[in-house]
Amino acid sequence: METILASLIGGAVTLVGVLIANGKSQAVMDQKIEELTREVRAHNNFAQRVPVLEEKVKVANHRIDDLEKQTERLESLHTHPAE
Repeated sequence: METILASLIGGAVTLVGVLIANGKSQAVMDQKIEELTREVRAHNNFAQRVPVLEEKVKVANHRIDDLEKQTERLESLHTHPAE
């Protein structure tokens, strides 16, 4: 009878230890999931903004090309005025 009682107490103590450890492990996993969720949201925001930035750079490059052409034409007129 004492052996059975000792086994039951030992089993109960082990079960309580496992439940406590499992609860802590779950809390750590929940925290990691929240952190990963924040990182994914930040990445998605970045991924949405990149095409907009690429388009703005494309427009800016066209403007620069146009301005360079205008500058070349003005310099050409300045160095070779019409007679």
